Amino acid sequence: MKNQKMKSVLIIILFLLITAGCVYIDVYGLLGSGKAEDITLGLDLAGGVSITYQIEEQDVSAADLADTIYRLQKRVDGYSTEGNVYQQGDNRIAIEIPGVTNANEILEELGKPGALEFIDPENYSKFTQKEEYETVLTGADIVSAQAAIDSSSGVNDYLVQLEMGSEGAKRFADATAANIGKPIYIIYNGEVISYPTVQQAISDGACVINHMESYESADSLATTIRIGALPLELTEIQSNIVGAQLGEDAIQTSLLAGLIGLALVAVIMILVYRFPGFISVFSLISYTALMLLCLNLFDVTLTLPGIAGIILSIGMAVDANVIIFTRIKEEITEGKSVKLAVQGGFRKAMSAVLDGNITTLIAAAVLWFMASGSVKGFAQTLALGILLSMFTALVVTKLLLNAFVELGAENPKLFGKIKERKVRDYVKNSKVCFAISAVVIIAGFVFLPINKNNENVGHVLNFSMEFMGGTSMTVEFDKTYGLEEAEAQILPVLTEATGIPGSEIQLQNVQNSTSMIIKTTQMNLDQREAAETALRNNFTVNNFSIENISSTVSSEMQRDAIISVLVATLLMLVYIALRFKDIRFGTSAVLALLHDVLMVFTLYAIAHLSVGNTFIACMLTIVGYSINATIIIFDRIRENLKIMNERKAGLKTIVNTSIAQTFTRSIYTNLTTFVMVLVLYIVGVPSIKEFALALMVGVLGGTYSSICITAPLWYFMKEKFRKKEKAVESK
Repeated sequence: MKNQKMKSVLIIILFLLITAGCVYIDVYGLLGSGKAEDITLGLDLAGGVSITYQIEEQDVSAADLADTIYRLQKRVDGYSTEGNVYQQGDNRIAIEIPGVTNANEILEELGKPGALEFIDPENYSKFTQKEEYETVLTGADIVSAQAAIDSSSGVNDYLVQLEMGSEGAKRFADATAANIGKPIYIIYNGEVISYPTVQQAISDGACVINHMESYESADSLATTIRIGALPLELTEIQSNIVGAQLGEDAIQTSLLAGLIGLALVAVIMILVYRFPGFISVFSLISYTALMLLCLNLFDVTLTLPGIAGIILSIGMAVDANVIIFTRIKEEITEGKSVKLAVQGGFRKAMSAVLDGNITTLIAAAVLWFMASGSVKGFAQTLALGILLSMFTALVVTKLLLNAFVELGAENPKLFGKIKERKVRDYVKNSKVCFAISAVVIIAGFVFLPINKNNENVGHVLNFSMEFMGGTSMTVEFDKTYGLEEAEAQILPVLTEATGIPGSEIQLQNVQNSTSMIIKTTQMNLDQREAAETALRNNFTVNNFSIENISSTVSSEMQRDAIISVLVATLLMLVYIALRFKDIRFGTSAVLALLHDVLMVFTLYAIAHLSVGNTFIACMLTIVGYSINATIIIFDRIRENLKIMNERKAGLKTIVNTSIAQTFTRSIYTNLTTFVMVLVLYIVGVPSIKEFALALMVGVLGGTYSSICITAPLWYFMKEKFRKKEKAVESK
């Protein structure tokens, strides 16, 4: 007994030391790195590098242009998942890479995209003699090129892994079969960059270039091949270091919201769950400290929606603790000792916690591998949040709670009991809820044609610059305007002259210059002229240029996002069906997710909220968050199907009882999340308020659907299946 108490004391001391160490690193860093202030910030928060390329070809096809932008976006993802690539004017492509300030270094690493060719020996002789020659592959045939290390033989072999498209793979198969023992020349912009020897015929479109001098040389070759794998030849004509799109207030107010929200969540947890709630506060502190460390460790680029997502994830991290603590209360209510109740609570909550988080982790993994741009960055942050919340709940909270119980915290009053739950007929009342949901969702679709005919919207939704493109003005003033000064003086002038709301105008400084880049939604000719006139009349303008820009969320990126969400949803359905041994569980869970997404979609349609990158992040957050509440109820139904006699109690009673047993959990876990987002909405900057508002509606919708829609929907599908079985038996 004495040894066990000593072990518990050591666990508490070790936790305090590790947490203090993490907090210290977050604040002061370790060996010059690791500080929270060193986290890479996105273009909206800290600025970065802006590069403009000129397209050298004439009469460029729309397909080649779209493909070039998409491939550049994939490459830029290697520098930052928050980078943007978009068309500027008729023959330019602009790239914005956040979190970097050395434009020359980026240009050196990125290089100048140009012609890439793979040539066999016969055609290489023609190439050297400046005769007409044929290529085996061009840059358009290369799907991916990555450096790697093969240490299977015990010695590191540095190599480049290449993957080709289907048409290129066929040509490469013929070329390698005909040239075994001979080199294939890789030529970039007219210069040979490598000439690996063919060792065997390659028919599957995947090959390696091995025996490179070092990993750095392999990485350099892979980078050059990726750069050259573009349908169009580009020439860099301009590069700038641009300032943040938002002021310092964006970060400060978001951090303030996080601190206030965290304090409120701590109060709620202590009031509701007493001593375990107090323990969860320490778990939350460790979660926050670890999250900051991991953002640095994995070099995550943090944008304003990312900050909001982390604040939201703090609320979500409470979810597992709420499930566990509710189970502990149930065990104590049944008359078990505190020690046994804690053990039983963690054991019974395990399946719900794992299933809920694994389904969300599946979604994050699919988004990470299949999506691009900001969606990929969102997936990275989401996955980190899930893994850390599971660790802090199932490891940190468990160790601390068991340690304190072992040291004498065994009074049941410290944990509380479950009050008698009144079982209502949720299944019967769900028909009214189905009707209400249908009316709300239909209203959203009804507003789509109304919005399109509304001259202030003009589209089915209020698409932002990220989706619709817009207009970019580069204005050289007689002096340098700080962002806050520009928002106070320049922004009102533009808003009054063009009629464009301030929320749809972005201002960016150009470092070491008096120029400012001003981006707005698409302006017509009258608005362009009005903007230039207003700026020249109110300020001293030395130079002024204006041109249209394309959307930063390309059709290919939209396609990737949609496909990845569909694949993630399908995999979640399969996982839930396998875990609960009933496809109807998976089907009703997916339908509930669709319900929650459409509820928020209705908000965007009716309230004319701006649909941009934050819209995608919002919808993905709801998909990841709502599934947790659904899993909790399904887990309880699965448990009650085993312990309650279905023939005597009836399926309807089991469903109603399960909802009643998880009702308070659903309320409290969503309350903590709602509080976090509400504080963000109250104290956050205007640019984040719409995002916070949509998340609040999503959280409320998820609470409503988990209680009133999901389980009753499963019940009706189950009953319909039974009726069909009975009808078949009667025949």
